[in-house]
Amino acid sequence: MIGTAAGVPFTALPPTGGGPAPLVVTWHMMDAPCTDAAFAAALPLSGVTAWRVHLGMPWCGSRSYPEGYELSRRDPMMLYVDPVVRQAADEFPAALAELRARFPIADAPIGIVGASLGGAVALTVAASGVVPVAALAVVNAAIRASSVVELISELSERPYRWDVSSRAAADRLDFITRAADLESTALLVVSGDEDYPAFRADAAALAAAVPNARLTTVPGLAHPLAERPGDQPAPQTPQARTVDDTITAWFATHLAT
Repeated sequence: MIGTAAGVPFTALPPTGGGPAPLVVTWHMMDAPCTDAAFAAALPLSGVTAWRVHLGMPWCGSRSYPEGYELSRRDPMMLYVDPVVRQAADEFPAALAELRARFPIADAPIGIVGASLGGAVALTVAASGVVPVAALAVVNAAIRASSVVELISELSERPYRWDVSSRAAADRLDFITRAADLESTALLVVSGDEDYPAFRADAAALAAAVPNARLTTVPGLAHPLAERPGDQPAPQTPQARTVDDTITAWFATHLAT
């Protein structure tokens, strides 16, 4: 089922039977899959006995923002990474409250999943403590905002000029230095062995910094989880199936059902 919750687009997949069950919330990539419906097809998590609600990221899908591409190159930290992650995290509590009012969701800590820049959103939500999070999984995640900025700068061939404000924003979105904020959450870090080198290094560093976190490397997985452009639901790739199975097993252990 599709809809909006507090203005946030979502694709919801019910548990078998549709009765009261725990909740898993996801935030997709800005790369493929780049909409909630496409992410639901790539990672349906159908083996998890829970409501799986895939939220739409700002600037994507029905909230598409054509100017975002140019803004991300003009100032990738202050006009792209920071505002997108901030908006997605800020709009989540109201969306969650509406989802709980609409669906028979168990009153229990939730599971959350984030991929690429959606990973930064999931990490922000977990680190903030705004809602109880039992288990967290991130995939090819933007663990350090500075790594995203450096990648965009390299691809666009526009060196980035850091200043006090952009450094402060990047520090807020550096979850290796904020590892202590994640210690109470069961953390799974999934990293494709063909993802960007900086992202792979950040994944390993985060898993090492958070006690009891687990790092899983997926052979043959580059950065995207679906074929580009990834704005429409598509058949699950073999690599996405591996990620799906890995996260499903993680929630089977760490998410109360």
